[in-house]
Amino acid sequence: MKKVVVVLILLLPLLGFTQTPNYTITSFLVQGNKAPNTHYLGEAWLNPLLQADNDVQYNISKATFRANSTLDWHKHSTAQVLIVLEGEGYYQERGKEPVIIKKGDVIKCNKDREHWHTSSKKHSVTYLAIYGGTQPTTWTEKLTQEYYDSVSIKLKMRK
Repeated sequence: MKKVVVVLILLLPLLGFTQTPNYTITSFLVQGNKAPNTHYLGEAWLNPLLQADNDVQYNISKATFRANSTLDWHKHSTAQVLIVLEGEGYYQERGKEPVIIKKGDVIKCNKDREHWHTSSKKHSVTYLAIYGGTQPTTWTEKLTQEYYDSVSIKLKMRK
């Protein structure tokens, strides 16, 4: 009995060090919610991990696109950084050639630069998108399945 009392006395101060529910914790390991088919074709999931506010001036979102999905041309009022976590996708800025992006790649797109990024024809892609401010994305042009297919053929020939 003496040992139990001693152990309880030793453990009692540790109760003050337990986690409290005063934190907002999100996880990039969660796939997120199925995105509405508003600006893309195919299947996509979005997980808004962090939203810009008075303390943090940027957003972090996780996006997953199934293979053979498109995302429309768009731009942001701040620079955007993509960090590819899994898979393979395509990235293109207006006036430049498209490129393949894959797990481990980090790419920066300057503010107000039209671009698109999504999965490749045969592989899904998951990335973190980091961008500033509270202004919504400006969607500029529909990315057609025909254009996406032509990019896929072009990039396949470059491999």
